[in-house]
Amino acid sequence: MAPEQKQDGEPRPIQLYSFRLNELEDWVKQLGEPKFRAKQLFTWMYKKRVQAISEMTDLSVSFRNKLEEIARLSTIKEEMRQVSKDGTVKWLFSLWDGATVETVLMRHGYGNSVCVSTQVGCRMGCTFCASTLGGLIRNLSAGEVVEQILTVQRFLDQEEERVSSVVLMGSGEPLENYEPSMAFVDIVTDGEGLRIGARHITVSTSGLVPAIKRLADEQRQITLAISLHATNDELRSSMMPINRAWNIEKLLDAARYYVEKTNRRISFEYALIGGVNDSLDHAEKLAHLLKGILCHINLIPVNYVPERNYTRTPKDQIQAFVNRLADLGVNATVRREMGHDIAAACGQLRAQKEGRL
Repeated sequence: MAPEQKQDGEPRPIQLYSFRLNELEDWVKQLGEPKFRAKQLFTWMYKKRVQAISEMTDLSVSFRNKLEEIARLSTIKEEMRQVSKDGTVKWLFSLWDGATVETVLMRHGYGNSVCVSTQVGCRMGCTFCASTLGGLIRNLSAGEVVEQILTVQRFLDQEEERVSSVVLMGSGEPLENYEPSMAFVDIVTDGEGLRIGARHITVSTSGLVPAIKRLADEQRQITLAISLHATNDELRSSMMPINRAWNIEKLLDAARYYVEKTNRRISFEYALIGGVNDSLDHAEKLAHLLKGILCHINLIPVNYVPERNYTRTPKDQIQAFVNRLADLGVNATVRREMGHDIAAACGQLRAQKEGRL
């Protein structure tokens, strides 16, 4: 693995958290070290969760010195942390180049879920999301995504708890940054690492059809979440520009292909926006669209974004929408709102920090 490059072309130290275990084994052998050193490194990084190479005391001094010269553990820095009344915690991290990303810890009765970012900003242009307001700055490396999880896990270590599930639903489109996103999945699910089960990993996409099919062919046991949000192409294209490249028909064909290849249920995300897509007629059309697809619908009351001027669907109308879907035999739940008092939605804290909200 070649050193990652700074924007000015200068090489920067290799990021150890970007290596899968087998890649780390190859790399340490290139350094003239025995293969087992990689497993030692993995243990220090993910089980003992040290924050400095100097703490890896069963490695020789000469090897540690070599690592200090050419590699780094940490490349992110906590800039801000907010804690909600409901226990949700949101971090704003700065990266090596000064860019910022967000990570959210959500506490549920069934465990601790972490939402990670995979890009700095986003270029998908979805009109209900604050992440897109500044466009896409750059992709994150696998290690920068891994560090988000490790920071949260160290925070939970103080409470003797652990990260039980991960959602790639923060800033960015994970399937556009495909290789680092999948490397992240491999690293955090590794039995020698954090050992988070693949079935407890959810990858969200706005609808990149070729990447969905690629993911299907790899037959990973993760959960795929597809942002749908509309029942016709005209409305979806106005909300999600990606629909102009891959419309609803193409997207649902890819969803069927995914289910066929993996036998895994898909989660369809549907943001309820007052007066836009939340009528009973929309519910009926949604049920018709998804008929025959192994899936679950996750209804999301839209977060207020000042630039978009969307309004939230009233609670009684949300329930009526759910009831109509149930009448039509469709499984749907309403996402529990968390961190509402700390700007926990995607992109909000970063936008506040940069003065855009």
